[in-house]
Amino acid sequence: MANPALTVLDIEKFADAAHRHGVPLIVDNTFPTPIHCRPFEWGADIVTHSTTKYMDGHGAAVGGAIVDSGKFDWTAHAEKYPGLTTPDESYHGITYTERFGLEGAYITKATAQLMRDFGAIQSPQHAFYLNLGLESLHLRMKQHAINGQAVAEFLEKHPAVKSVEYAGLPSSKYHALAQKYLPEGGCGVVSFRLKGGREAAQKFMENLKIAAIETHVADARSCVLHPASTTHRQLTDAELEAAGVYSDLIRFSCGIEDTQDLLDDIAQALEATEA
Repeated sequence: MANPALTVLDIEKFADAAHRHGVPLIVDNTFPTPIHCRPFEWGADIVTHSTTKYMDGHGAAVGGAIVDSGKFDWTAHAEKYPGLTTPDESYHGITYTERFGLEGAYITKATAQLMRDFGAIQSPQHAFYLNLGLESLHLRMKQHAINGQAVAEFLEKHPAVKSVEYAGLPSSKYHALAQKYLPEGGCGVVSFRLKGGREAAQKFMENLKIAAIETHVADARSCVLHPASTTHRQLTDAELEAAGVYSDLIRFSCGIEDTQDLLDDIAQALEATEA
């Protein structure tokens, strides 16, 4: 699921296309998490996560994860992947596919060589925080999805709202894909546009009482962002539109608060934009 556009990838379709060309499909599964989407079951070869988001769930630790299915045949297209199928002189001349097999070649190289060269390793303390968050992930994701669905349905009916992007809505063009890949719900992130434009979007955020204005997303606490004036502020309105990140777009990340509390807060903030 893309951030903040919330488009849903047709994993099976792209996996088939990738494999016809001898390349692996790598899927970022940060928003649904393994609780709500399992890309390996649909043909993906490698899955990545920003663990800073739902997996941690409390904004306590920065981190990321690579999960290798171990199923992609690097040797069948050896000329495309010399880093895995030919000797690595920087690591004792090891040929990863020969030494570790298909199941271990990619992830061993990532761990032994790339981590060594780039220093991409999580601190023990942050790993501890992440492990604590993972213990409640299955419970939190259920509430995130409940809140996301409720907020999306509320927004879709509100007169101040121009449009809503949330795959759980029957009106979404991604609804069929969500039913296939995310049958138990997607995530708590909802993107929507306001009829009052950029000014209304900013006023909406200023009047929220529960959600915090943050670039952070996918947290136990509700977070809200106006991308056009923060993460995407260097783009012109034309560039924003081309990217699908409109000047009136709000990204609302529903936390695990009480559903009615969230709806009430959003309702009063929307009323403020019409005043």
